[in-house]
Amino acid sequence: SFKYAWVLDKLKAERERGITIDITLWKFETPRYYVTVIDAPGHRDFIKNMITGTSQADCAVLVVAAGTGEFEAGISKNGQTREHALLAYTLGVKQMIVGVNKMDTTEPPFSQSRFEEIQKEVSAYIKKIGYNPATVPFVPISGWNGDNMLDASPNMGWYKGWTIERKSGKSEGKSLLQALDAMEPPTRPTDKPLRLPLQDVYKIGGIGTVPVGRVETGLLKPGMVVTFAPANITTEVKSVEMHHEALTEAVPGDNVGFNVKNVSVKELRRGYVCGDSKDSPPKSTEEFTAQVIVLNHPGQISNGYTPVLDCHTAHIACKFREIKEKCDRRSGK
Repeated sequence: SFKYAWVLDKLKAERERGITIDITLWKFETPRYYVTVIDAPGHRDFIKNMITGTSQADCAVLVVAAGTGEFEAGISKNGQTREHALLAYTLGVKQMIVGVNKMDTTEPPFSQSRFEEIQKEVSAYIKKIGYNPATVPFVPISGWNGDNMLDASPNMGWYKGWTIERKSGKSEGKSLLQALDAMEPPTRPTDKPLRLPLQDVYKIGGIGTVPVGRVETGLLKPGMVVTFAPANITTEVKSVEMHHEALTEAVPGDNVGFNVKNVSVKELRRGYVCGDSKDSPPKSTEEFTAQVIVLNHPGQISNGYTPVLDCHTAHIACKFREIKEKCDRRSGK
């Protein structure tokens, strides 16, 4: 089932293992959008990378396998489907599309009843998490054969398409591509101070140090003087580029690389945050107040609990000093 995954699985370790491990960025165009695919891993050992990748997304495409036994494994108590849907919601990805994949492997192939059974069960589960299923397109697809990926498939004449209803109105379509086009771009906080969590830092011959990450808030422009927290390193941005094209400014949502002056690769690392040194730059802190959602945790969580915190692209050990109150997940009260 890895026919197209190889396009993204360019890393050697992954080719040998056949699993999507790192987070790879890939872009394609739809009639309405430029889409950047963050192919986050679906393998339990790599949940840390999954968190880093998912926290950057505007929309989640939850891919569930329709094959006998395969869907059941994913949706089981400890299955990947559950964990990924929960992570997406918890990390603030408000829009979702569900691709019911491998429809060519159902009994019989391209089975309507199997699709409807899966749609019913996944709808119930994502509703429990906090998504509204009425806003989530469900598309029966075969990534391997291309069914319903770009155009309506002749193999599933029974499929009348997806319909979603939101405050902004109704949308309908037949393919995964149309579902992507029906998503709404989130409002981009350009007026807030710059925050750009680093995903990676590269050393590029003839250019120098190039940090890479996604602009979360504010703007990044060539010539700007930026500060990296928590190391408190200040430097000038020489150039900014996205998908190998130079930009005059990067806005929230852009995944960019930018060249900085007189800073070595060794001084910067994933998880650092870049900000504008003249406009409330990011600072390190000893403590903060957080709203926390507890996923499948085995025991009691009390004051003094010491988890590892995954925050944007950083992973850091911390301690719960004081638990203040409990609130209801749906109402937030």
